Amino acid sequence: MHTVLRCAMLMALSLHSMAHAAPAAQVEVRFDHPEQFRDASLGSHGHVRGADAYVMKTLTRYLQKLGRRYLQPGQRLAIDIRDIDLAGRFEPWHGQAYGVRFMRDISWPTIDLSYTLSQAGKPDRQARERVSDRMYLSRPGRLTGSDDRLYAEKTMLDDWFRQRFAARPSF
Repeated sequence: MHTVLRCAMLMALSLHSMAHAAPAAQVEVRFDHPEQFRDASLGSHGHVRGADAYVMKTLTRYLQKLGRRYLQPGQRLAIDIRDIDLAGRFEPWHGQAYGVRFMRDISWPTIDLSYTLSQAGKPDRQARERVSDRMYLSRPGRLTGSDDRLYAEKTMLDDWFRQRFAARPSF
């Protein structure tokens, strides 16, 4: 009987502490006129400007995942993506590789964005940035056989997110 009572008390205490804990970090991603983005489509073969739903959904989910990893409880990050230029280019003159993105030194990924980081009791932190990775072809792990078509963009965003928002150890 004592064991059941202890378990019930521990459960009640943990529920009480969870109710009073800071809310989880949140990331909201918005796309500002995605139909005008330079190169954010994996299926248009470079002929149509704009972002496709797959790219927007994948990047939104990835940024939210980074928020869960790096933001502190109670922080809220709103990201407005203003333009995307994916890594690589379609080169339609390659007859047998019409739908292939060719990765070259001059076709690095770039994302123009602005963000607002909010947290209770602190002033909002805002910035507008161009996130790019000119060295995307030299990154370790790039040739591991990953079939992720947005590998370069995700790696670039991971570095950017960690540098801007990861908790810094206090010494």
